[in-house]
Amino acid sequence: MRKFFSLFLLVLPLFAAEETVNQRLTDAATVLSEIMRTPDKSVPQGLFDKAECVVIVPALKQGAFLVGAKYGKGFISCRRPSGVGWSAPGAIRIEGGSFGFQIGGSSSDIVMLVMNKQGVKAVLSSQYTLGGEADAAAGPVGRVATAQTSGWMNAGILSYSRSRGVFAGVSLQGSTLRQDLDDNAALYGQKLENKEIVTSGEVKTPPSARRLLAELNKYSPKEKK
Repeated sequence: MRKFFSLFLLVLPLFAAEETVNQRLTDAATVLSEIMRTPDKSVPQGLFDKAECVVIVPALKQGAFLVGAKYGKGFISCRRPSGVGWSAPGAIRIEGGSFGFQIGGSSSDIVMLVMNKQGVKAVLSSQYTLGGEADAAAGPVGRVATAQTSGWMNAGILSYSRSRGVFAGVSLQGSTLRQDLDDNAALYGQKLENKEIVTSGEVKTPPSARRLLAELNKYSPKEKK
């Protein structure tokens, strides 16, 4: 088992795209725009408007050669204290693995809605395993689900995946979400903690993140009570 785990650690860097942090911000904005522009197949508006934070991971890599693994980089943005507008983004990484003889690979775009304070506390910790401190569940999709959002409010985190054009709720339990201080340093000039970036209201949004925040404000400008 230890040999397999060592191989898993060696495989992870191969999944990391060599694109810049700024390009990932552009990709995250594109993912959100493409998903939300089709209401029948998007995140239900009622849930989006109730979300405390949104996590977007463009092109999560899932590969398998002897050992299965997931690896991706993305961003988290949370509501400003006033409830109007979204915070500057904090950089995150998502990782996970499974053991067994497998060959193949795929790529998926991931969107997560953080629905309550417990979920926010979990995802803003330095490292969090989905399904641990806060309940995580596959989220409902489309307008039909909008009228039934109350049944999903008990989940701390609702997760979605888009792969090969298909958008659906997905369970990411067991995957690890952690802040990426190196990417934060690239964006802000210092290794800021995600908690400071998204909750203080004092961190200025970098120019490369303006499109992502514009998309968030377009589809959910103000939290509905």
